[in-house]
Amino acid sequence: MPAQVTTLGYARAAARALRPGGTYAANLADAAPFPFLRSQLATLAACFAELCLLAEPAVLRGRRFGNFVVLAGDRPPPLAALARRVAADPFPARVVTGREVAQLVGDARPVTEETAVPSPRPPADAFRVG
Repeated sequence: MPAQVTTLGYARAAARALRPGGTYAANLADAAPFPFLRSQLATLAACFAELCLLAEPAVLRGRRFGNFVVLAGDRPPPLAALARRVAADPFPARVVTGREVAQLVGDARPVTEETAVPSPRPPADAFRVG
């Protein structure tokens, strides 16, 4: 993800572009202790009323580098249906919302044009099978 699409200004523009009830979706990659993810969640929380995070449990626990899908909008997504769908996926995921998202954000600050960095590159063996 290029640095210019990680900023508060970009997130504000995305929020303005959405229709009421629309959903902003981003695929983020990071590894524990999740500095990039945390700053992106802080940035999106400054612009959207609702955040929802989808990720494989091992990635959430920091066991490996991986992808996180963030959904943001002015209302929550259909959480029960979403949780069922991602749990049934060939690579099951969890739905994280509310207090758990706030705990992930912690003391992270929204990203400005001055502090923006591109998403981290995965380690060479991050997506190796077998």
